[in-house]
Amino acid sequence: MSFWGEQRVLVVMPHADDETFGCGGTMARVKAEGGEVFVVVAAVGDLRHYDPEYPTVTGDQRDREFRDAMETLGVDDFEVLFNDLQRHMRLDTLPRLDLVRLIESEGRLSIDRVRPTVLILPAVSYNQDHEALFKAGFAACRPHLPSVKPFVRVVLAADAPQLAWNHTPFHPNFYVDITGYLDRKLRAHACHRSQLRPPPHHASLEHIERLARVRGAEVAVEAAEAFYCYRYVA
Repeated sequence: MSFWGEQRVLVVMPHADDETFGCGGTMARVKAEGGEVFVVVAAVGDLRHYDPEYPTVTGDQRDREFRDAMETLGVDDFEVLFNDLQRHMRLDTLPRLDLVRLIESEGRLSIDRVRPTVLILPAVSYNQDHEALFKAGFAACRPHLPSVKPFVRVVLAADAPQLAWNHTPFHPNFYVDITGYLDRKLRAHACHRSQLRPPPHHASLEHIERLARVRGAEVAVEAAEAFYCYRYVA
């Protein structure tokens, strides 16, 4: 069996569409090779946009789009932690311990319940929700004796198109070949209709494909997703 076919992958992202941006192709590959994938999105909610087509997007619409994307990828299970205006786009205002506990033990798809072998988090960025969720997720997967609680052997932070405009450069050191799964990634991301933008915007499907091909060229494959690996225990 392949490496990915033996993994239980838990993806924890701040908002609906971050998961397909960062690792839609990886999730598709894991499922195709026989592994398991579970996805947690922290929050969806009403949001005003600088977009004439979708000036206001409701949380219900974001939730439907997320569900469509998960069905396209065929993941094993998924959940949204918060769907209210008080916490959507305000994860940095929540007590860090509350977020840690949801990811570690109290959420329906927590580390304690899913027992993942691979955890994928958002990369730290200027976005306050991404930074808050990364720090909470990183704390939640701190090393423990496997006899006491689940120990995540691989911890990754996912790439994102907006990281080019960031306070800290993203230097990937872990790549996943998604040559055979790029189309599935794009179809899944296209489910987030309210979040798509026309080219040359970084949130356009054209740019998402371009980034996958650039990451692929960095490791001499047709298309790839890039990650920063914080822990890999063989």
